[in-house]
Amino acid sequence: MASTNSWTHEIESSVSASRIFRAGVMDWHTLAPKLAPQIVTSAHPVEGEGGIDSVRQFNFTSAMPFNLMKERLEFIDVDKCECKSTLIEAGGIGTAIEAATSQIKVEPTTNGGSVVKVESTYKLLSGVEVNDEISKAKDFVTAIFKAAEAYLIANLDAYN
Repeated sequence: MASTNSWTHEIESSVSASRIFRAGVMDWHTLAPKLAPQIVTSAHPVEGEGGIDSVRQFNFTSAMPFNLMKERLEFIDVDKCECKSTLIEAGGIGTAIEAATSQIKVEPTTNGGSVVKVESTYKLLSGVEVNDEISKAKDFVTAIFKAAEAYLIANLDAYN
């Protein structure tokens, strides 16, 4: 029988919630190949204009265990810096994972920075076990937001 599991992760940032959300989530397909070329070779929208039901694809280097990922945006509230996406194609989908979703919410902090809260839920196929993939996923998500943070600190006029 397939099992449903989840993990959560928080990343603190000195950048405001709206800026890190727009750069690290909404426009990450544009920034990723520039800011993380060692991981992302290219990225582009496949369907839609960035709203609900839009699909974007990320193509990876050999640093990742699979060569591409496609995700569909299921929910978005830009004002509340919150979104939910579903993984529709990637390594493991259909062979180890039946389904996977991620919900991201970026909340402001009292010092003008923010906290990125990520919750990932996935349904493993029968007989599949997760070993160190969760810690790798958390490291990957942290790397995304730290790269976006560094870019925003270096480019104070970006995403205002």
